[in-house]
Amino acid sequence: MGIRRNYFQTAWVVDDLETAMKRWLESSLVGPFFVVPHTQVEDPVYRGSPSELDMSVAMAQSGQMQIELIQQHSDGPSPYRDSVPAGTDAMHHVAAITDYFDADLEHYARIGVDLAFLGRFGDARFGYFDTRDSIGCMTELLERRPSLEGLFGMVASAGADWDGSDPIRRVG
Repeated sequence: MGIRRNYFQTAWVVDDLETAMKRWLESSLVGPFFVVPHTQVEDPVYRGSPSELDMSVAMAQSGQMQIELIQQHSDGPSPYRDSVPAGTDAMHHVAAITDYFDADLEHYARIGVDLAFLGRFGDARFGYFDTRDSIGCMTELLERRPSLEGLFGMVASAGADWDGSDPIRRVG
């Protein structure tokens, strides 16, 4: 069957990040949220063409699952707008970390799944694959890098020991 994937994140695109975090904190008791405002996506490519993307993200941990909330600030096309229209909130993708990013690009191309978006956070490449027809949402793969593992580890550790204090924390 091949390499088994370990998904660690479920993500929602939201219209207003602050409101969405407050709703999640109140209704799910998941926290704290770590906010990265206006995340710097380097070398963004949307469906094969250079693009621009301005977004903010918030992450919290619930057991083994990371919850990510994404607010797109820019007006242009993106993998988020492919499935979540502006002004709405909806589940968008599941994510996994991979040690085989180039092989994964080849795998999805071979099975006819479009690469909706490719970019970098620092030294880590990431891609959104349009798996909506097969699993109902996009799939994000992130290239394993110590910088990302450090960030995700911080989120997981804080969520494991969270006592309800300081529910929204800024990063960077």
